[in-house]
Amino acid sequence: MRYKCLILDHDDTAVDSTASIHYPAHLEIMRELRPGHQPVSLDDWFLKNYSPGVFEYYTRELGFSSDELKVEYSLWRKYTQTIIPDFYDGFIDLLDRYRRLGGKITVVSHSECDIIEHHYHHHANDRDIKPEIIFGWDTDKTKRKPHPYPVNTILSQLGIKPEEALIVDDLKPGAQMGKATGVDVAAAGWGHRIPQIQQDMADSCDFYFSSVAEFAEFLFN
Repeated sequence: MRYKCLILDHDDTAVDSTASIHYPAHLEIMRELRPGHQPVSLDDWFLKNYSPGVFEYYTRELGFSSDELKVEYSLWRKYTQTIIPDFYDGFIDLLDRYRRLGGKITVVSHSECDIIEHHYHHHANDRDIKPEIIFGWDTDKTKRKPHPYPVNTILSQLGIKPEEALIVDDLKPGAQMGKATGVDVAAAGWGHRIPQIQQDMADSCDFYFSSVAEFAEFLFN
């Protein structure tokens, strides 16, 4: 294998969750908190996720107050706790093969750790794919992606050199972590077909893959 450790994003990298969870949650949030405001389309929601980011979109563009953010979180959490997204076709098989060959699987995501663990447990089907380390959304901003803390901690705890690890992410924070830590970054381009994001990620990352199969071919050959 090219790398001893994968540092995986979760949403729209491992699981197909924006269309099935996060966007429907956003629609309910808008109905509740901005009933007279036309929600963005799914493609535009992907773009808002990409830039400026969901938190910034809610606070800067829509002007959510601290009390409204609590309502937003509660509604979003309801969706993440009750809906289990599918892993992308071939992704579980890729992780199973990678682990059997001795690879280390870790996750750095803006989702919450218990939700990520539940998704892996639900879809494992007795296969050994549970991540060794998971970093999710943390209230301490200095320990949250895109800060290098999660990656540096993973490398230190697993005894992995930067050149032995690969970050896989569909959004720019993953690329920023790679630049800050000296770890290669592969863009997960299989979650959507939005040209602006595709081009920017291709320019920002060391590698770009449009399918899980293409990524697997690179990883194992």
